[in-house]
Amino acid sequence: MEFKDYYAVLGVSEAAPPEDIKKAYRKLARKYHPDVSKEADASDRFKDVGEAYEVLKDPEKRAEYDQLRKYGAQADGSFQPPPGWQSASGFGGGGYTEADARQFSDFFEQMFGGGPRRGFGGGFHQDMRRRGEDVHARLALFLEEAFNGCEKQLSFTVHEPDPQGRLVPRQKTLKVKIPAGMREGQHIRLKGQGAPGLGGGENGDLFIEVELAPHPHFSIEGRDVLVTVPVAPWEAALGATVTVPTVGGKVNVKVPKGTSSGRKLRLKGKGFPGKHPGDQIVVLQVAMPEQHSAEAEKLYQQLAELEHGFDPRSRLHV
Repeated sequence: MEFKDYYAVLGVSEAAPPEDIKKAYRKLARKYHPDVSKEADASDRFKDVGEAYEVLKDPEKRAEYDQLRKYGAQADGSFQPPPGWQSASGFGGGGYTEADARQFSDFFEQMFGGGPRRGFGGGFHQDMRRRGEDVHARLALFLEEAFNGCEKQLSFTVHEPDPQGRLVPRQKTLKVKIPAGMREGQHIRLKGQGAPGLGGGENGDLFIEVELAPHPHFSIEGRDVLVTVPVAPWEAALGATVTVPTVGGKVNVKVPKGTSSGRKLRLKGKGFPGKHPGDQIVVLQVAMPEQHSAEAEKLYQQLAELEHGFDPRSRLHV
């Protein structure tokens, strides 16, 4: 059976309020009325518009249709009613007669025609077991929280059926335990914490994607943590022991004698924890004082004279 997308027929969204549905119906009914329109398919379009409005104007029929649209429509445009489904609303009302009803599609007749009255509030939920939807949420963490692990409160939205069978949003809040070593883009799966199942089906799962807030000092590459550490010219020239930060605390690092800017030192195992912990990469950067004393300038002049054979741009061949 061909599925009828009544929202598409009227050109409205599935969240459209009743007044928008009524407005769209009146506009299209005038456009395709057989006594007015000269389009070849006006009569068929007029029937489609009337059929769509008959369902969407009625809250009970619309709720049933929304469930059918969600669980019965196939990717190829065909339709298969969910097991155990029969209309709870039946046909009638809205000024249509039984003769009018026979002008509607087979889809409408089977879904909203006469017959037994057993619908989403009864037979559908009892006869059709369906797993709840998985829910995806994002959780922003500071770098230290992801490194050490923490407990965070997360609020997200799930959709569950109300007494009339309509899926309505509900806010849900959980305390989530974040294991140490979570990195950007990794996921945590909480089984059964997604949307509730239908007809006794199991709940969906909650998938949490971790986001890391930018840090003023550290950056992440895989499980390695990078930090740039400034050193004074004399520390770089003579060598020194300096204190550098890591995500897990401060450590002392030996700067080799004759260090240039950009030199990297690797601190094994000081990166993000895990089965194979990462390292911390310390990038050394020679920093000059903003101002020099007159005596310091004289010392630099003496150094230039003593090291006159050194050309830092020799590789550029200039």
